[in-house]
Amino acid sequence: MTSDTGSTDPGVHTADTDTADPETPASDQLKRVLRRVFESQIPNYGDYNLVLATPGLDGETGFYVLGYRWRPAEVVFAPFDVDTLAGLEVPTSVNTTNLSHTDELDTDAYEVGTSTGRVFQFAVEAQAALPATASAGERLLEQSADWEDFRSFVESYLELA
Repeated sequence: MTSDTGSTDPGVHTADTDTADPETPASDQLKRVLRRVFESQIPNYGDYNLVLATPGLDGETGFYVLGYRWRPAEVVFAPFDVDTLAGLEVPTSVNTTNLSHTDELDTDAYEVGTSTGRVFQFAVEAQAALPATASAGERLLEQSADWEDFRSFVESYLELA
């Protein structure tokens, strides 16, 4: 679900240009909807690669369109409602000025904290699922190329805190 401009890191492949698995029309449609959630709230949205971040641990409930960029290193958490696919609150940007910590909690599960005490626990997986709703079954988003790029990004981001 990368931005239309692709990665800001030279040599990084994105799902828009290098997809290992064929994407399904439902996954493509979900990507477009979630991209609009992010783009409607972030003025310079083209600078970011996008992934779907799901709850990282048992008991967590937050779903985010997570925007990230390599330079300057930053992640933006844009929470959305899984039923309506609409933004819930103003996105939170985490960069070197307000980053308190980053941790890898489990395989593909992370925690990012801000200096103001806000903590995000989330997972980014190659195939991310949104829960079923009354009008739709489980919605699956294929993001394997984006997942690989995000894993590379997060390795460097873990060293910042």
